[in-house]
Amino acid sequence: MSKSKKQSYESNQDVQRWLRDQAEEHESAEVMFDPSFLASRRDSEWILSSLAVFYQQELISDVISEVSSGKEATVYCCIAHPSTGAEYLAAKVYRPRMFRSLKNDAVYRTGRTQRDVDGRVARDRRQGRSAKKPSRQARAARVSSWIAFEFETQQLLHQSGANVPRPVAHIGNAVLMEYIGDGPDPACLLHEADLTPPEAQSLFDCLIRNIELFLACDRIHGDLSAYNILYRPAEVTVIDFAQAVDPRANPEVFPLLERDVARICRYFARYGVAADPGALAADIWTRYMMDEL
Repeated sequence: MSKSKKQSYESNQDVQRWLRDQAEEHESAEVMFDPSFLASRRDSEWILSSLAVFYQQELISDVISEVSSGKEATVYCCIAHPSTGAEYLAAKVYRPRMFRSLKNDAVYRTGRTQRDVDGRVARDRRQGRSAKKPSRQARAARVSSWIAFEFETQQLLHQSGANVPRPVAHIGNAVLMEYIGDGPDPACLLHEADLTPPEAQSLFDCLIRNIELFLACDRIHGDLSAYNILYRPAEVTVIDFAQAVDPRANPEVFPLLERDVARICRYFARYGVAADPGALAADIWTRYMMDEL
């Protein structure tokens, strides 16, 4: 007996419904966007579902390369439209896998704005329960809430002076932001960098200041490591806020802060930077709780 062919993420009903909704929402657009880079990709329809809108809104002119690809999202280098004042922009596109991967996200979801199946903010318990029901519409609403929260977090932190990419726009399953790199070449990840001890100490101090600033803005990154920090000489930029949390709504998230601090301390210890991660995290948390950050 032959095995049935595994259904691709792009062909499942949740994804197809998302694509239809995106097309209906932006059906008034007259210009077609067809970047050659995406022509041979199996998931090109999914990628274009949001990138085409950025093109129609005169934010990007083309897509020229794939910068990075993770379990749930892929980042593309786009040529920016002249009206943006930038040369390049980065488009982070969440893949269809996102509909199936939000299974153990309760600690991160607490306190986030939840939306119902029609995209409206769920303001009472009944609506909140509805938004969590495992229907096709509810799962799509949950994905929308998740991506919107990441964009809003990045806006908040950038406006507060944190070392994060400047967010530009958010539509559907994509977030458009400042491109960090040298021309079209992306900045490397911190874990790929080779630092001198003086530079390491300076960057460590910068990242701890950013962790404090995040918390002063009522955010904990939740997944901070040398793998989601971009590096250019004497400069770091923190990325990937998909798992950020608001500690005001969930006071049990101190372990996430502690883990973020511990990972940074562990990475920089190889360069001789001495720090006690437990004491450092406790001090930051105590000052936050006493409104002293």
